[in-house]
Amino acid sequence: MNTRQSNLESIRPEISTTTINDTMSSDERFQNMVIRPIVKLQNDLLIEVFKNYINKYKGSFYELSVEKRIHFIENAIQKDIKFRNSLKGILIGLFTVSEYKIYIQNSSALNKRMMNIVKDRLISNIQLFQRPEFLTAV
Repeated sequence: MNTRQSNLESIRPEISTTTINDTMSSDERFQNMVIRPIVKLQNDLLIEVFKNYINKYKGSFYELSVEKRIHFIENAIQKDIKFRNSLKGILIGLFTVSEYKIYIQNSSALNKRMMNIVKDRLISNIQLFQRPEFLTAV
């Protein structure tokens, strides 16, 4: 019988560059074993969520320089609590029950790690955030 836990774990991508060793902190281990694979799995959704966020601000993002776009992404994740909570929900919803129990023991530090990873992922995909009429149909 497949359980929620085994189903969730089976759909997560493996990240071959992830290092796990005995000297790393429990937060770093959780980040590498749980958070990073979930963020990678949710990448396409995170991009669409951010595109919607941009459109909520009437596309002012599109007028910004690359440096200011990076600042916009950082600001959105750090200061817009509703947006930040939405991003956390997208990730936490894919935790197993045992992972959630670990998470709630140190949620503040793990939230910071999660949001930094999401921020880095959005910035690394910044070229995808173009004005819709400039995107070509694939």
